[in-house]
Amino acid sequence: MKAFVLAAGFGTRLRPLTDHTPKPLIPVLNVPTIFYTFFQLKEAGITDIICNTHYHADALRHFVESSSLQGLDIAFSEEKEILGTGGGLKKCERLIGQSDFLLVNSDIITDIDFEALICFHRNSGRPGTLVLHETPEAASIGYVGVEDRLVKDFRDLRGTGLVSSLIYTGTAVLGPEIFRYLETGFSSIVDTGFTGLIDNGGLGCFTHEGIWCDIGTFQNYRKANFEITAGLTGLGDRMEHLIGMRPHMVSPEADISPDAIVRNSVIGRNCHIGRGASVSGSILLPGTTVRTNGIISDSVADPYGIIPFQPAN
Repeated sequence: MKAFVLAAGFGTRLRPLTDHTPKPLIPVLNVPTIFYTFFQLKEAGITDIICNTHYHADALRHFVESSSLQGLDIAFSEEKEILGTGGGLKKCERLIGQSDFLLVNSDIITDIDFEALICFHRNSGRPGTLVLHETPEAASIGYVGVEDRLVKDFRDLRGTGLVSSLIYTGTAVLGPEIFRYLETGFSSIVDTGFTGLIDNGGLGCFTHEGIWCDIGTFQNYRKANFEITAGLTGLGDRMEHLIGMRPHMVSPEADISPDAIVRNSVIGRNCHIGRGASVSGSILLPGTTVRTNGIISDSVADPYGIIPFQPAN
């Protein structure tokens, strides 16, 4: 089975971080987000991967290709004009072929069991299966309408009146039937492909109860680094074996002055923390410098600036 990883977006809600770094390479516990997906795919035995790219396409491709990911065949579909989740997938119809494939967003951190998902999908006989996750934030994120174990609606856009506490996780197993309903220009896969499958054969759902977090906002990015830390570091040995990376709080390649204070923070490689500096509750992306006696608290910083975290609502 092949996998299609959506990695073309602008990461608008994470600006200014994404002004310089594509969102799939924004690190969580010092591992670029998209590499968590690569790890899961490889562990599930899926080694043939297609990534669509647009924003910072060259930077993303260069980083991935220079990371020596043994045993993975990663191809890139660059979009000169961004095509959206629907158009980007349609562009790769020939690359994907006429078999079922796994669709994954590149900005999610999760421990979805891909093997169990694929087995569930094949046993269902449906042309598509979406992975859903229950959360009290479904109303603000966008709830999925479910009836008789089938996806019927998204945010009641189809007027079904179905409301739930389930959200779409950005992960699905899809059959080649979806290409009949996708459009070649800019489009959303929800409005085209998913709607087409709902009306023609049905769209199944697989509920995931474990870790799931997208990094699309600063609040979620903070959560990914500080609230699910134990779950991610617990993957360390397996990740290092398969992709040569492991989640960790402080990079051994960081230069931290002996008299600096670092509390509950993620420090990236090639960071420099000077004498008398204090870093607390913060994330320093690779290459960030904190000058002598500098203070960073409850913020995320990169070499270009510091962005304070907003208080949770």
